[in-house]
Amino acid sequence: MAANFRLVLSALLLAVSPPPSAALEPADLLYESAVQAFYAGDYGGVVRLMEAALGSHAEVRRAKVRCRLRCQDQHRFREGFTELGFFDVVLRRAACMDACVEEAVGVQSLHRVSEDVVQDFNRRIPYNYLQLAYRKLKQPDKAAAAAHTYFQANPEHVEMGQDLEQYKDLEGVKEDHFVDREARPHQRSFTAAVTLYDQGDYEGAIHLFEDALLEYYKADVECRALCQGPHRFEGYDHLRYRYSLHEVISDHFTQVLHCEHECVRDLATRPGRLSPMENYLPLHYDYLQFAYFQVERLEEALQCALSYLLFHAGEEFMTENVDYYKEVLGHDLGPREEAAWYLRRHKQELELLLIGSETMGVDFVEGNYWSSSGGRDNTNRIPSGTDGGMEYVPMWEKKNESVVVSQHLKEGGPLLYEGVRVVHDSGALNGTQRVLLDEVITEEECWALQHLAHAVTLAGDGYRGRMSPHTPNEKFEGATVLKTLQYGFEGRVPMRSARLFYDVSERSRRILESYFLLNSTLHFSYTHLVCRTAITGQQDHRNDLSHPIHADNCLLDPEANQCWKEPPAYTYRDYSALLYLNGDFEGGEFIFTEMDAKTVTASVKPKCGRMVGFSSGGENPHGVKAVTSGQRCAVALWFTLDPLFRELERLQADEVIQALDSESVWHQGLDINPKDEL
Repeated sequence: MAANFRLVLSALLLAVSPPPSAALEPADLLYESAVQAFYAGDYGGVVRLMEAALGSHAEVRRAKVRCRLRCQDQHRFREGFTELGFFDVVLRRAACMDACVEEAVGVQSLHRVSEDVVQDFNRRIPYNYLQLAYRKLKQPDKAAAAAHTYFQANPEHVEMGQDLEQYKDLEGVKEDHFVDREARPHQRSFTAAVTLYDQGDYEGAIHLFEDALLEYYKADVECRALCQGPHRFEGYDHLRYRYSLHEVISDHFTQVLHCEHECVRDLATRPGRLSPMENYLPLHYDYLQFAYFQVERLEEALQCALSYLLFHAGEEFMTENVDYYKEVLGHDLGPREEAAWYLRRHKQELELLLIGSETMGVDFVEGNYWSSSGGRDNTNRIPSGTDGGMEYVPMWEKKNESVVVSQHLKEGGPLLYEGVRVVHDSGALNGTQRVLLDEVITEEECWALQHLAHAVTLAGDGYRGRMSPHTPNEKFEGATVLKTLQYGFEGRVPMRSARLFYDVSERSRRILESYFLLNSTLHFSYTHLVCRTAITGQQDHRNDLSHPIHADNCLLDPEANQCWKEPPAYTYRDYSALLYLNGDFEGGEFIFTEMDAKTVTASVKPKCGRMVGFSSGGENPHGVKAVTSGQRCAVALWFTLDPLFRELERLQADEVIQALDSESVWHQGLDINPKDEL
């Protein structure tokens, strides 16, 4: 039965989307061209290229799934195979996979996109460009769909939510235009099934819950197929260490297996959310057993109840349901085979992961995949004593907890430098561990650093080459301390200006360390001279942020009122600061908000010498309002109390400064023409 179930799923996946007849254009090149078209004002080109990029990205993904399943089916492991037989299958699958994918999409190397592009697609950034382009082209229905798709994965983007409200009032835009173009079928069916259940349409709910289960298991097959791609070996260099064949295979297989094991979490996580829906897969069987009871199909109800107990053995209320069904039916049944097989595989994977992780020398902790909280009220658990009412309570609706504030709660220490003054403390800024300071640097120093920024900063520097990492309506440029020192050493900028950037950042660090009365040394985590420039012609009716609301050391989840201190957040950052160099621009106010990412608690207007400092956790969500005219420049600083996470470039800059000081370079007056490229 289980084998037949797996074959059916594989056949369904293989039957979908036959390979295209011509090689695909690479998604990353199409995406880059679409972004360039956007800045050139070619909105028709944006739509054509971005839609093609999305299509190419999706087709490569489908081709990999389809080919891996096809090659696994064609080259199976046989019982009693030898070691050579094992590698025979492995090599033939690899050759099959290469040929299959290249037939479908062309040369594979052309479709190996960077991690940044992958993240942009995962975050649905292309849909932000699309909704702006469709709006410019006066196609509000398509703009609404693109905006809705983007917003599903970026619910903290307040301005997009406002755009969606405006679309609803536009002529020609209907409710059915607000579709999620990237919706996952299993989650869509589950949500619709819950809605029908709440309305008392049990027959309709059963149909959709069964669809949701089928789509879930199909998505699981697809997720696992995609895990078979390359993995990074953090901390490993097999060529240097000359690992044996079986050690290399063991390490790679363990990482692939861990990816497959985590598909449970992936399939239960909504786009843009950081944590999975609680008890997601078992809830399907919980709902179904009760829905089947309501329509008097007790055998199906019993099987679903027993399936639920596979995940939560001995749970009191479901056990009572099982006893009730058996008593009424007068006979016993077993759980659904697909659920039993799924859990058997899950447990076997766990055993192998424990062995593999021990071989790799890394810790592995099994996640709590089937947390039973968040289900139905206990009074509605027993069919014989209920009217059928049942509520599905997802995690993001249940939790309403405040973030744990940083352990360092003192402030008010000496400012160390003459002239520096406190404008507002935490109380005046309506928060904790916040301070606003003025006169941190002089007008002359502001001017010198601005001039340095104009000479040194490059578009996309500090943002992995992305010219507009936060909004397509502004250009971002940046430079690090080490880079400015290198430019000074090469004669591209005055050495005194490069040294000033270094000294000003050190002054800011000492001020924060003293003001917040820290018992430990603050170390630089990242130092950045950054300018944001409003792009002419793209400011009409603009209501997005220059930098969306976020926290610096945790992942902000406004719906859950939580900030998750987990990667990819910079969890080691403890304090942050922004030292402003100018105020001659429009917009660009720095804002603190509540954890809902909407309620503004304090607003800071930048000006020369003004610095805002704060602890980096979820107690201080913040962002930057749109820069609508001119250029806003600042020194951005992040600090850590953990010396293990000190900024490498800062340590290198320290060495450069020590070497230069010992040679008395600063006293030689090296004011070389900054345009001299040597």
